[in-house]
Amino acid sequence: MTMSIPGDYVERVYAGILGKLIGVYLGRPFEGWTHARILKELGPIKYYVHERFGVPLVVSDDDVAGTFTFPRALEDSGISGDLTSREIGEAWLNYIVENRSILWWGGNGVAAEHTAWLNLKKGIPAPESGSASVNGKVMAEQIGAQIFIDCWAMVAPDRPELAARLAEQAARVSHDGEAVNAAVLWAAMEARAFGCSDPDELIETGLSFVPRDCEIAKLIFDVRNWCATNSNWQDTFARIEKKYGYDKYPGNCHVVPNHAVMIMSLLHSPDDFGRAQTIVNSSGWDTDCNAGNVGCLLGIMLGLEGLEPGPDWRGPIGDRMLISSADGGNSINDAVRMAYYIANLGRQLNGQAPLTAPKRGAQFHFSLPGSTQGFRIAEGTDPASRATLASETFGDSRALAIRFKNLGKERVVVATTPTFVSTDILRMRTYDLLASPLVNPGQKLFAKLHSHHGNHSDTHAWLRICRYGDADCLETVESEPILLRPGRAGTISWKVPQCGGFPICQIGIAVSSAKEHGQSKVLLDAMGWEGPPDLELLKPAGTGTLWRRAWVDACQRFTSGEKTSFHLSQDSGVGVVMYGTGDWTDYGIRSEFKFENGRYAGLAIRMRGLRRYYAAIVRRCRLLEIVRVRDGETALLAAVAFDYRAGDMVTITLEAKGNLIFARANGFVVSARDDSEQAFSSGGIGILVKDGAVSANSVRIYPVAS
Repeated sequence: MTMSIPGDYVERVYAGILGKLIGVYLGRPFEGWTHARILKELGPIKYYVHERFGVPLVVSDDDVAGTFTFPRALEDSGISGDLTSREIGEAWLNYIVENRSILWWGGNGVAAEHTAWLNLKKGIPAPESGSASVNGKVMAEQIGAQIFIDCWAMVAPDRPELAARLAEQAARVSHDGEAVNAAVLWAAMEARAFGCSDPDELIETGLSFVPRDCEIAKLIFDVRNWCATNSNWQDTFARIEKKYGYDKYPGNCHVVPNHAVMIMSLLHSPDDFGRAQTIVNSSGWDTDCNAGNVGCLLGIMLGLEGLEPGPDWRGPIGDRMLISSADGGNSINDAVRMAYYIANLGRQLNGQAPLTAPKRGAQFHFSLPGSTQGFRIAEGTDPASRATLASETFGDSRALAIRFKNLGKERVVVATTPTFVSTDILRMRTYDLLASPLVNPGQKLFAKLHSHHGNHSDTHAWLRICRYGDADCLETVESEPILLRPGRAGTISWKVPQCGGFPICQIGIAVSSAKEHGQSKVLLDAMGWEGPPDLELLKPAGTGTLWRRAWVDACQRFTSGEKTSFHLSQDSGVGVVMYGTGDWTDYGIRSEFKFENGRYAGLAIRMRGLRRYYAAIVRRCRLLEIVRVRDGETALLAAVAFDYRAGDMVTITLEAKGNLIFARANGFVVSARDDSEQAFSSGGIGILVKDGAVSANSVRIYPVAS
């Protein structure tokens, strides 16, 4: 059945995502503080305070990672409103790396999500994995279900019944009772916010999906009355603290006190995003979670215009977001890319076709108002150039305007965006960031530019990549320049050169003027990359360590030595390290490795998480197999007897071309064709071992002609 979609749907989703990011990154540095401590040490929270803590603004955090990872269950399970808790639980097992990604790993019986994940791992499926009968009432009613629900609302614009159903199924993976009620209610409110800006109507909508006698409903009754009689939010908070404070509810972070603060923030500031953030953050408790949910709702309800009054909320974030998961190619992300992904899920759920990718699929297209997609003026740019970046209308879309002054031949302005982890990763607390580089050698990097007709001189422009080198110092490599005459457009296309095993961490544009003359402007209309990589992965020369972070590590021990680049050891189960992105389609990999002991070892291809891939594996029983692993089930696609001795070097080649999978090991060949609905069309690569150890000196990735 086809449902109506708001005309500004993508922009409202974008605003909701930005609201979520602003709230999370604003509240993250003082998460868990009391109201009294915040006022004493920080004062009322009116803007970002991360610099006072010596931490980055954009960090890896469970509120962002979980919120924007778990809805991938929709894509993985066929995009249906009938999605179940069990299917969402499968997404947990596929995208969560134990003790490393997405969740707060506070311990079994301490952290609700950690406890639920262990249940899933042991074979207790959702919704039992999060039930009070398994985990106890206290554990089941902590805050986690609520903090992950925003996308379930954003894929159901003005369909609160659908948002409530999806949010309930998602919440029950890890929670029960009042935690589920809070998640369902807030998701229904956010969905209704696509068509309503009356907070009382939003709350009534949410209440219609939870029992009227539940504790969440009762606290809302109280908070609404207190807000109606108190013009000062601090008076309302004092009453919340007295009746619903942390001392009344056991556990590390109970949902009830935090939900009360969110309702209060909405009612005391329904049309002022900045003031709502001040209220929800200054109140204390689980600040990043509460501020993220409030920010998302107000972003959806007020739109992008609602984020504009007051201080510059968007500029410091610049659309950047980090989504640490087993899919490393999804980790270095931005709000524009995510807005189109979520909106396309919503369109398909509502019976409509996905949107056409802007600007022929360019990863950076700046099509949404105010978007910069992580681009910033690079450090070292001459301050005299007064270089700035801004979103600007261009033709029937938008572009990123690079403005500069009195540049001349000797000065260069560079604008870059991250494509891999920065050294800020070393200053992040609590949550690891697992990621793979988005851009790799062998791929074609391109940019479409336009020199403003008002420029007084010709402009030269060229592409730049930044990679980590020896001691993790940044090194730059540049393409040949093109000439841009005033009022004319130009395109740069460049095959990314080999980098000696060092990961590429930034890409960007450099510009210079032929003459030093006044204000100039170059518009970056689109930038991106295409094609499979062509490179060799190995331990690079020097003393750097960030190269190893280019691999998503889901193995008990992943090390390197003087004679080997990669050594994996797994006590029990399958250990794997992964590299690459979800848009790799037809390509091959080759590696010589030593299978030292264990059940089997091999190479994986088209990986989309921990439990979705093809693999060529060598078994101790002298078999070479091609298998498809999907959600815990392994399908044997082909096998051949393979003559080798334990400890021998094995050279494996594995290729994917369309539905054909081909493997070769020491001259033994096997192939398979997968025409099933379970087939995988794209994804990254991996090295894996079961119950043992394997080592390899390098991994070669190369294109396969289509």
